[in-house]
Amino acid sequence: MGAFIKLLNFTLLSFFNCCYAYQFVYLLVSLLRKDPTDQKEIHEVPMHHFAVLIPARNEEAVISGLLGSLEQQTYPSELVDVYVIADNCTDRTAELSARLGAFVIERCFDHTRVGKGYALDYALKQIDAEKGISHYDAFLFFDADNVLDSGYLAAINRTYTQGYDIITSYRNSKNYDTNWISAGYALWFLRESRLLNEARMKLGTSCAISGTGFLISSKILLKDRGWKYTLLTEDIEFSTDHIIQGHKIGYCKAAILYDEQPITFRASWNQRLRWTKGFYQVFLKYGKKLCKGAAIEQNLQCYDMLMVIAPAMLVTLISLLTNLFFDIFGFLTRNLYISQTATIAFIGCLLNIYISLFLFGAITLLAEQKRIYCSKPKQILYLFTFPIFIFTYIPMAVIALKKNITWKHIPHTILCTPDQICKKKNTKVTEQ
Repeated sequence: MGAFIKLLNFTLLSFFNCCYAYQFVYLLVSLLRKDPTDQKEIHEVPMHHFAVLIPARNEEAVISGLLGSLEQQTYPSELVDVYVIADNCTDRTAELSARLGAFVIERCFDHTRVGKGYALDYALKQIDAEKGISHYDAFLFFDADNVLDSGYLAAINRTYTQGYDIITSYRNSKNYDTNWISAGYALWFLRESRLLNEARMKLGTSCAISGTGFLISSKILLKDRGWKYTLLTEDIEFSTDHIIQGHKIGYCKAAILYDEQPITFRASWNQRLRWTKGFYQVFLKYGKKLCKGAAIEQNLQCYDMLMVIAPAMLVTLISLLTNLFFDIFGFLTRNLYISQTATIAFIGCLLNIYISLFLFGAITLLAEQKRIYCSKPKQILYLFTFPIFIFTYIPMAVIALKKNITWKHIPHTILCTPDQICKKKNTKVTEQ
């Protein structure tokens, strides 16, 4: 029995490592390989006409920060139209946005079709009826709590000029330094930008849009007839569907936005439980097509996306519960060898996961040190709590299987500028 426990743990660990070994290659590429786009000098970049869409539900506390950062862009303001989608608002979001110069599209009141996807589709249909989607070259999507580096639009325009119809950007955080929860989010998104999307871009494969800060060409939106993605993680659904269709999603590391992260465990739990359920929904809807693309067509983009949405936490949970079962079984049958073997395997599994997450966090922390706006003592502390933050996904993976989860509003309260964020570390905004 002891040999069986060891074999089972070795098999699960080997399977997991084989599935995600390619991300180690990504890590090396992101750190060691020069970005070919850095070597190109583009003397004349065509200026494109952009529409900015900002879905906002009761965001009067922070919307002025994003609208202010859009006003401060180095990109020609006459080529940018800003639309705030006041979605089921009961506060002054619409009034304040209009006063600050944005076009306001009010969606009142739909309590059945709730979520960002429905709001985006409503706004796109309104714009299409009034001006036509093709009036713009591309649309940019932000959340109301975001603020942008002043060179954001100019940078993403350069990447758009290179021929990408879908582009994601560099997602930093307003409040890395608040507590272990906000730091956990921030470090995860920095890892996604630097160690995943940057490597994908260097290798010429596809990235994935994540939550906020992305561009989609009007050509794609016309083909989709608006925004047709309404699962709980509409961003991942969009990415998955377009990767299956063969589209390549680009990444612009010089387009930097700052995103507000939840600071209470309850808000974080509600948000990440929705994400977990959303990943299951996407996996069930698109998993078969991704498997076909990965296995039959040998498409790395499909395999990569499959690993993104695969329920990896369930594999981890199965391993932990199996070892716990044998531990209890050995205790009840007074078989000390089985009990000790299972206990060692259980602890070893936890340690392996903790150490792996810690190392990924540490590499991200070192690689992105200039863009982490937090004191050194807090950086070190939150590096040790980062794996614990990820561990909290384990119970979510179980609950999300059965529970009916709906979209819940996450309150945002931090109003600041990029300069104020950077001063937390007594540094200037990183020059591009």
